Amino acid sequence: MTQDEFYMGKAIEEAKKAAAIGEIPIGAVIIYKKKAIARAHNLRETLPSATAHAEILAIEEACRVLSRWRLTDCTLYVTAEPCPMCAGAVVNSRLDRIVYGCPDPKGGGTRSLYTIVEDERLNHRAQVTAGVRADECADLLKKFFQKRRADNTKTVSE
Repeated sequence: MTQDEFYMGKAIEEAKKAAAIGEIPIGAVIIYKKKAIARAHNLRETLPSATAHAEILAIEEACRVLSRWRLTDCTLYVTAEPCPMCAGAVVNSRLDRIVYGCPDPKGGGTRSLYTIVEDERLNHRAQVTAGVRADECADLLKKFFQKRRADNTKTVSE
């Protein structure tokens, strides 16, 4: 198992926590000097907050832990490709690297629709590694939405 696969496993653990409370199963972990300094999962419904994405929450925690807003020398691991908002947060927090699991063809801000974190017009860019444990990450999302649709069908027909 590679280091990226190992840390993606930690992000997958976070995604499972999100699913357990009815949140879309996306998890994130930030690594600094080979140590997880921040972990988070989606909490948009729980808080409720439109910006409570796993990546944003992990970035905020990492900033608190390091007592700085620049997250240089850090890597973000996230189970799904970040949206444009989260990709912007990666740039603004100066993360060096982002590793994600499955792509988001309808909302991806890192490779699928936009390439925000690699855009040469911006003052910071992050290295991207895509597709780490992609099938496992995608399967979490697929099963979550299948269950949600099944539950909605039961509610409507009852």
